[in-house]
Amino acid sequence: MWGFTEEQIAGFGLTIGIGAFMLYMLFIIGQLAWESKAGKFGTFVIFLGLAFGMLGFVAKGIIQWAIGH
Repeated sequence: MWGFTEEQIAGFGLTIGIGAFMLYMLFIIGQLAWESKAGKFGTFVIFLGLAFGMLGFVAKGIIQWAIGH
């Protein structure tokens, strides 16, 4: 399809799709924190938990890139 292999399309979906989903999750968590009036500390804890998951995803990509090159 448009000169891309199936592996390349899957790679795009993984990086761009998951990245977009993570940004959407940030929006959802921010909205939940705002609506629940979680306060500064509660909002920090919510985003900290989410950030650890995102950090793991980014670290996986960096490690794969480092091993591949």
